[in-house]
Amino acid sequence: MDAILTHENADFDALAALLGAKKIYPDALPILPRRLNRNVRDFCALYADALPFARPEDLPRQHFRAIVVVDSQGVQSARGVTPKTRMHFIDHHPLTRDLKPGMTFSGGEAGATTTLFVEQISDKELPLTPIEATLLLLGIYEDTGALTYVTTTPRDARAAAFLLERAARLAIVNEFLHPPLTAAQHKLYQQLIEKIETVEIAGHAIALAAARAAGYVDEVSTLAHQLREMYDPAALFLLVQMDDHIQLVARSERAEIDVAATAAAFGGGGHDKAAAALIRGMTLRQAKSKLIKSLNASIKPSLLVRHVMSFGAHTLATTTTVAQAAEAMNRYGHEGFPVVRRGKLVGVVTRREIDRAARHKLLNAPIKNLMQKPAAVTPDDSLDKLRAVMIESDLGQVPVVKDSRIIGIVTRTDLIKPWGKQRPTRAEEMAARLEKWLPSELLALLRDASQLAHDLGFSLYIVGGFVRDLLLNQPNLDLDLVVEGDAIALAQALQKKYGGRVHGHTRFGTAKWMLKEMKDESGETQDRKLSSLISHLSSLDFSTARTEFYAHPSALPEVETSSIKQDLHRRDFTINTLAICLDPERYGQLLDPFGGEADLQRGLIRVLHNLSFIEDPTRILRAARFEQRFGFKIEPRTARLIGDALDMFTRVSGERIRHEFTLIFREREPEKALARAHELGALKAIFAPLDFSDWHASKFQQARAAESFDFAANPSTIAQDAAPLSDSRRVRTPTAVTYLGLLAYHLTPSAAAEFCRRLRLPNAEIETILQLLALRAEVEPRLRVDALAPSALYRLLVDYGDDALALFALATDDERARERIALFRTRVRGIAPELTGDDLKRMGIRPGPQYRHILERLRDARLDGEISTRAEEELLVNQAIGQSVDR
Repeated sequence: MDAILTHENADFDALAALLGAKKIYPDALPILPRRLNRNVRDFCALYADALPFARPEDLPRQHFRAIVVVDSQGVQSARGVTPKTRMHFIDHHPLTRDLKPGMTFSGGEAGATTTLFVEQISDKELPLTPIEATLLLLGIYEDTGALTYVTTTPRDARAAAFLLERAARLAIVNEFLHPPLTAAQHKLYQQLIEKIETVEIAGHAIALAAARAAGYVDEVSTLAHQLREMYDPAALFLLVQMDDHIQLVARSERAEIDVAATAAAFGGGGHDKAAAALIRGMTLRQAKSKLIKSLNASIKPSLLVRHVMSFGAHTLATTTTVAQAAEAMNRYGHEGFPVVRRGKLVGVVTRREIDRAARHKLLNAPIKNLMQKPAAVTPDDSLDKLRAVMIESDLGQVPVVKDSRIIGIVTRTDLIKPWGKQRPTRAEEMAARLEKWLPSELLALLRDASQLAHDLGFSLYIVGGFVRDLLLNQPNLDLDLVVEGDAIALAQALQKKYGGRVHGHTRFGTAKWMLKEMKDESGETQDRKLSSLISHLSSLDFSTARTEFYAHPSALPEVETSSIKQDLHRRDFTINTLAICLDPERYGQLLDPFGGEADLQRGLIRVLHNLSFIEDPTRILRAARFEQRFGFKIEPRTARLIGDALDMFTRVSGERIRHEFTLIFREREPEKALARAHELGALKAIFAPLDFSDWHASKFQQARAAESFDFAANPSTIAQDAAPLSDSRRVRTPTAVTYLGLLAYHLTPSAAAEFCRRLRLPNAEIETILQLLALRAEVEPRLRVDALAPSALYRLLVDYGDDALALFALATDDERARERIALFRTRVRGIAPELTGDDLKRMGIRPGPQYRHILERLRDARLDGEISTRAEEELLVNQAIGQSVDR
């Protein structure tokens, strides 16, 4: 790069970004713009000698081949920039312009462009002087309001901490971030205060002020900042008449109010949170009128209570006692409950009142004597009204009422974090992902199901693993559908419309809708549009949003109906707590109440609760499985909680552990998950003698690599008329017993038997594993001998099942043993004499035990190449009879 440029009227973020870019591109020349904000100009006057900036008037005449433009997505005419100059833009706002040939862009979500450069300086361990660190901190603090603006990100805070560690001086930062107003600014400021008015547009409080200045007033944006702090509106718009033009300055706090779009209507620009325009040929009244019309047309509706509330609420009756209320609070973790009489809200009781009554030993007193007066909102109230109700009532949980009846609850958490900060287009983005990855018939069916749910007063969500994998661009059709309402009722409504059959489980509120049975008597699908879907999707599973309670550690949970947020809260890891709303009004909205998407982006496996592994230790195996599947890392706190819960495996049933092992075995590389589980101590916690070494990992890989376990035999060593091994005895892919057998291979026979009992394996699998160990201990030494006739090989192996033999051939490290197992399975076992018992009877031999001896002798002779035809068999039988007669 030849030069580094930024925008005119540069603020501290622009100036600091010039410095940051100089650190990353040391050969480029950072050029100051001609116009600087007053506080920036004053800073440069004091510290210019300690900084590497060049002024445009000092530059020699030259043409730049390539430049970097920071904190901006455009460049005004500048000396040295030609149409052939390559330009790379670096900005902390999303790209909003079309890139022409020779232009590139990079950036990221951060509160300041400076943050992007500080991260690189930290990664590259580049040196900083105290004054350089101070300027970089000024850049971050100015654009983030000292880390208080809603656009601030964790990245900004980390960058600021890094700079403070590099001796950035806060005294200088405070001096230049808060300069006193000039006389002209102060006069205009008073005028704007007198003229300011607040209007409500689409549920948002908009502050608007229009005033005339006697002459040019510098940095109206400084006044906008102070007015915004005073009035705290959703957005602020200032119109200031100066000489022959009007300045528009706009600031926004809400994603629904894009001030850049408003400024663009006046020929200006900026980004969604800060923008400006220079207006000519219009009176102040005309500009204000056009501004209000533009706002009415462009501002999106505010979030309403219905968008953040949880449907369904636990309530208490007025006759509930203090002791019962305390038990309910402990059970559900709520800080308060609505109190109802005959279904209508009559009050609210909080933990404060219950705890106070309990201290006074009023455990049997009814809560009607303690409850506060009712406070409630409706689903269509704005979040501003909700905030006001919470402040006035001092309640952290406010009932949501419709037609005088409680339909849900909304909490402080919902207000502070309404399903995470989402870009205005995020719902459209998620909807587009669904359209891309789901078959069109299935997507249409889900949208119809969501409309049916809406008509029933329910909400429908896709949750968990599907959403996680969708965000990772690895989706599948394993849908987990959660109904905030009644899952069985929704499934029955779908059955009524489309057909099929519903299996409901009332206790757990779950329903399986059997799509395969959507056929009439002629075998035709009732809805032809679904015929292709039914061919590869047999059913859809619906579950009612629920919460879980564990009576004791590692017990199976008790469940109760709850909200979607509580349903997500019961899950194992943050990456599995994501949901997509399918409601017609909120279609595509991503619900992320526990930071799951951030952990996906960071590649972290994070458990939700401190007691999660205590309640269900099998989640430890799940953590290892997910970590290795996605190439993630179990974060430190989760790893510590795993170590604390290992002893709980003794309380977990064998069936549940076996189920988790089976899920691991289905992974693409199960050995990685098992190695990690062993590293975490889980395998020895499950069964003390269990181990997982490099040998196990290698054998797992060999099991997958083998197309089958039918090892080729040397045809020259055996007769050519052997029957081929039937397909029923082939093992084409590794099964659970294959992997379990490899896990148990180095155990003693008694330990292996105990391991099988621990996992409650089926008898057939136990027999296979025990035979495997017998082959290792008793048979393998005999397979190693130099001379072993085919007949002896047959007698050695004939009593072992094919699964055990195939598994032993995989597990043994002895090449001769492996070859002889292959020989037996592919040739020896298939050889039998042509003569049968009926033939012996026709030859005049009396039936009896001697039949078995004769047929075994014939088989041995065939195996060892002594005979090869029926005639030779008959001759051998006659000889045997003759010898018997002679004796």
